[in-house]
Amino acid sequence: MSTQWQTLKPSDILTSEQSHRLRQRSDLMGFWLLVHCWGVIIAAWALYAFVPNPATWLIGWLLVGGRQLGLAILMHEGSHGMLFRTRRLNETLAVWAAGAPVLVDMGAYRKRHMAHHRFTRTDDDPENFLYTPFPVSRTSMGRKFLRDITGIAFWRGQIGLFRFVKAKAGWAGVWHYYSRPLAFHALLFVCLAGLGRIDIFLLLWLLPLMTSYPLALRVRNIAEHATVPDLADPLRNSRTTLANPIERAFFAPYWVNYHIEHHLMPYVPCYRLPELHDILKAQGITERMEIRKGYLDILRLNAGLKTEKAA
Repeated sequence: MSTQWQTLKPSDILTSEQSHRLRQRSDLMGFWLLVHCWGVIIAAWALYAFVPNPATWLIGWLLVGGRQLGLAILMHEGSHGMLFRTRRLNETLAVWAAGAPVLVDMGAYRKRHMAHHRFTRTDDDPENFLYTPFPVSRTSMGRKFLRDITGIAFWRGQIGLFRFVKAKAGWAGVWHYYSRPLAFHALLFVCLAGLGRIDIFLLLWLLPLMTSYPLALRVRNIAEHATVPDLADPLRNSRTTLANPIERAFFAPYWVNYHIEHHLMPYVPCYRLPELHDILKAQGITERMEIRKGYLDILRLNAGLKTEKAA
């Protein structure tokens, strides 16, 4: 049983009707989320293709990195079995259309992530390494961001992952982990090369994957569990962020900012988390939750600067 249910149960919060409604998954919504995510990426490519200049490249670099984070979030939905109602669609499209593009094997991710939910911010949480270094100094935070946008963090992470997979499962494990990402990228390269746009593959896919995506991913990770006020309280060992439209575009696509809500009820699809938040607010529970207004406030908090908790 997940650690949060030791002190708070869904039945303490939701009526049976609310619980049933919030649990509902949708194949149509799953398709829409994937189409939307890839649509934004393709629109960014098209903007640069038709109006090639540094400004449109920069917009594309930011947008594609943010939507690569979006793909990771949709893969995360799939790991919970919530991206599609139909299991075969969930297991196939979450793997090939969301996980493989961002170099993630959903099966391996699922095992680690379920343990994260079970042991959130305890010594047994396998994702603690993402959060325990914080808070840090402003200089240290700046160095981390610099490593992200220069690709250093990406290559360090990939080399470390490769070594881990090989040590644990040998070359067969390496092939199992990387075969789908390699197949996806080979197909994407062939498609863009066929259109005569290898530059888009390099500048607005691979480069964001190595730079702006790791930056967006770091900000997301910091926001969710770093420098939280009470590791034992399920309402305060995670964080919900009240994000504006620009922040949602780059750091919090697909309602990932409602993170306490997700941890409290991980069977609720991401597009129903705002409704769950409203239910919690109506019951006065949000007053006990770790909620921050905006990602700048969270970055200031984790760089050791004074901040104010959202009302």
